[in-house]
Amino acid sequence: MGPFLKKSHSNPGSFIGRFLGVAYQPPSTQIIQMSDQCPVFAHFLGFGGVASAMILSTIGAAYGTAKSGVGISGLATFKPELVMKSLIPIIMSGILAVYGLVVSVLIAGSLSPTEPYSLFAGCTHLAAGLACGGSGLAAGLAIGKAGDAFVRAYVYQSRVFVGMLLTLIFAEVLGLYGLIVALILNTRITGDECNA
Repeated sequence: MGPFLKKSHSNPGSFIGRFLGVAYQPPSTQIIQMSDQCPVFAHFLGFGGVASAMILSTIGAAYGTAKSGVGISGLATFKPELVMKSLIPIIMSGILAVYGLVVSVLIAGSLSPTEPYSLFAGCTHLAAGLACGGSGLAAGLAIGKAGDAFVRAYVYQSRVFVGMLLTLIFAEVLGLYGLIVALILNTRITGDECNA
């Protein structure tokens, strides 16, 4: 040992103790007991639900916005006065990302590194995230395709506006269905599954 290291201050079995010259004390952590109902990988499933809700619904919103934006840019060259009415597909696409954000925040709020988390909760949160994200992705694809086609038709015939509005509403409802299912699934978790 060097002149600055005292044997009483170092843990001979620890590299950190030998390197720093002090006894290494690992941080105190609360140990969660693992059981069949509460395995350690259950948190991974919960975080998968958070990610899938946010990512998939955002992809749907981005596609709907981009596809409708292409149609709106084509409309703006011929009839710029119709641009404001044609922004409805973009607004409805943006709402899909909000659905994913709501579900992600709700799921993430129940994830904690110190609290027990059951396999049932992890699978339920994964299903909720996939339901919201998948339906948001499908709704975004529908809004993008329909919005682009209707905006292009709106240049030539203004009477298609009501049809465009109804079609976009029914495409948006697909994402709302996923949000409702995700909220119902999220209420099924009681939090005491690990104590059973």
